[in-house]
Order: sequence, then structure tokens, then C-alpha cells
Amino acid sequence: MELRIAEIMRLLPHRYPFLMLDRVVDFEREKRLVALKNVSINEHFFAGHFPDVPVMPGVLTIECMAQAGAILGLMETPEPDKTLVYFTGIESARFRRPIVPGDQLRIVAHLLRRRAQLWKMRGEVWVGEDLAAEATLLSSIVPRE
Repeated sequence: MELRIAEIMRLLPHRYPFLMLDRVVDFEREKRLVALKNVSINEHFFAGHFPDVPVMPGVLTIECMAQAGAILGLMETPEPDKTLVYFTGIESARFRRPIVPGDQLRIVAHLLRRRAQLWKMRGEVWVGEDLAAEATLLSSIVPRE
């Protein structure tokens, strides 16, 4: 299954400059989701992080994982347009290599545990064969008010 940007925008409430995913390239029900983000020098955050040595902020790398996890959760709900996913926690985040302009991120969200509204997922960000970042993420999936 593949989702392009229009379908991603129908699922997530995020918009520029905070929509961090370009495409979903793989999905296994109740298991995992794989998304892509192309990192460009035109990203708004590179103007201040660090102008002479542009590096993607770690917090935005985590946000990529959280958004991939949110889509994984929304794909499991019967009415995704009436549902929101709130990022509620992070455990064991590790940053293994800098992410720089020109990198293509492969973001993988693995479902670890699901209890009613609470989901625990493992996120990974890969650049080629290199694991760039990883974390365990907690989310709450709730009706949209």
C-alpha cells in the first residue's frame, strides 16, 4: 500500500511547516508502517539550525517517527477522519548520525503494544543502510471533538 501526500494530509491534521512525511510506502496491519521524507536544504529549520553546518534537529526527527506512528494508528481505526492521535511520551531516544540536506529518511513505526486508546510503538529513522535515530513512542488515539 502506498499513500501520497494528499492521502497523508487527509489522515494527519499537520500542515506546513510541520507535516514531516512525504509518502507512505509500506503498511502491515497491526505491525508496521514505512514512510519517506526527503530532506532539502530549503527546510525552514536549516536557517537557524545551524546555518553553516545544517543538521536536522533531533526533535523533528522524533516528530517524523511520531507522525508515522500516528498514521499506523489511524489506519487501524474505523473512522480515521473522526480520530486524533496525541503523542504522549517518549522513551529511550537515541541519535546515531546527523541528518543533513540531501538525505532521504525511511521512517519505520513498529506497533509494540496496544491497549484500548494507548499505543506503544518503536520508531526508527534510516538513511540508506544507516540507523540515524530510534525511540519508543507512546500515543493516545481519541475521538476528534
